[in-house]
Amino acid sequence: MKRIVLALVLLLGSFGAVRAAQDDERLDPLFDKLYAAEDPIEVKAAEQAIWTIWLESGSPTVDLLVGGGMQAMQAEEFGKALSFFDVVVEFAPNYAEGWNKRATLHFLMGNTRASIADIEKTLALEPRHFGALSGLATIRENEKDWEAAFQAMRRAVAANPHIQGGKDKLRQLQRRAKGDPI
Repeated sequence: MKRIVLALVLLLGSFGAVRAAQDDERLDPLFDKLYAAEDPIEVKAAEQAIWTIWLESGSPTVDLLVGGGMQAMQAEEFGKALSFFDVVVEFAPNYAEGWNKRATLHFLMGNTRASIADIEKTLALEPRHFGALSGLATIRENEKDWEAAFQAMRRAVAANPHIQGGKDKLRQLQRRAKGDPI
């Protein structure tokens, strides 16, 4: 399958310069809006705008590959999706959302170690990636590593104080990290 995806890339042409969407100058003001927002509609709009920017690679080829990977992942064609995302991270290693999408796929496939490795790469490129941080908290919680889950969720809530259920989950994980049963 990976050969087919690579052949598609050759037909489409080069990747060109892939922008690092996480460095987009529109993000800081959007995060400021997200932190300050109290109205749920404003929160949702800021979150959606951030996700939209994170998805922008600046390369039509990368965008097409990410779209193909996302469609395959939604159809539970995990091998096919992995082929797409492998090519994305190989040819656009500074594109955080490529790593995040592959991390999500690895999680769905039960490849916890691979998911964590891709989350770490995502966070190295975009430390405020609240989706990746929330995913890491879920993985660590599943492993019953309460302290690591708490730290990841703490960072997720710091990046997005409105993350759904984040503050409650943070309190719960903090109690577990201290050894309190729930």
